[in-house]
Amino acid sequence: MDNPKEQLDTINKNLARFSKEWGKQSSAFFNLSKSIKAEGALSTKTKELIAVSLAVILKCEWCINSHVKAALDNGATKEEIMEAAWVSVLMGGGPALMYMQYVQNALDNLSK
Repeated sequence: MDNPKEQLDTINKNLARFSKEWGKQSSAFFNLSKSIKAEGALSTKTKELIAVSLAVILKCEWCINSHVKAALDNGATKEEIMEAAWVSVLMGGGPALMYMQYVQNALDNLSK
């Protein structure tokens, strides 16, 4: 299991490169992301908890690390993050349960 902090550093480096080399596309995606994550009918924290759950069900370790960090940064507790991830297990069964390991690993490494 990769170190979540190292993966987040890699993500940030690659996103910066994408922005430099593929500015138009990256800008469009980042603007969409910013718009969706903004406070609205749902709080940013709630949206990040949903994203954690979706990352588990979609089996994306990179996404799990990114959204666990964002959820923590937006005030989510470890318990809230794990509960959101357990919703994925309800919907995705055993394979989603296996990806819960990445959520726990991210929490162990990224929690303050």
